[in-house]
Amino acid sequence: MWKYNKQSGFTLVELAIVLVIIGLILAAVLKGQEMITNAKVKNIVNDLKGVSTAYYSYQDRYKAVPGDDANAANHFTGGQNGGGDGLITGLFNATTSPLTTATESQNFWQHTRLAGFTTGVATATTALPPNTSMGTGILGIQGGATGTEVYGMIGTFACASNIPWKIALAVDTLMDDGNSDTGTVRAGAAGVTATATAVSGAYGTGAAAGTNDTLHTVCMKI
Repeated sequence: MWKYNKQSGFTLVELAIVLVIIGLILAAVLKGQEMITNAKVKNIVNDLKGVSTAYYSYQDRYKAVPGDDANAANHFTGGQNGGGDGLITGLFNATTSPLTTATESQNFWQHTRLAGFTTGVATATTALPPNTSMGTGILGIQGGATGTEVYGMIGTFACASNIPWKIALAVDTLMDDGNSDTGTVRAGAAGVTATATAVSGAYGTGAAAGTNDTLHTVCMKI
């Protein structure tokens, strides 16, 4: 009589259960990553909208553009007056000190902080722009005029730097048209001055897909 040795191993049912568990774990990880990305998108949207809200709240109260307010010294102790021409000069990520009439993109933070519309340090000489909610870039405000357009636009803009490609595209899609070269939300490569008259082709119709290693500055017209 032949004798067979009993061999141990996984049954098909056991293997199926393991595969199901692995699938559930992967699904949970992917869902978690999606939720994190969505949260980052919403936070950047709130950053940009927050600048816009502070801008109009200050304008409504003081009848002047924050940063450009020529009577800021009369409104606040240590307030730095702006030029009073209705435009904001200076780059959104400027960190000049001390403040002067020409540093209106930074004066914006001094004025709105002293007025209670934004939070952060504001002294008579210093008001640095804050980091974005992602913590990797600068949140600021910048004006665009003929010859110094912001990605081809004229007006006043809230800008956030060092935004990964995927998040920049999602922010634009949520707020505007999903194209970096059209609409009221536009973007260009991070590290390049945002006062570019040319469009960037960062994302949107006809643009090549980017990666999360590609960083952008996103600007929204306010």
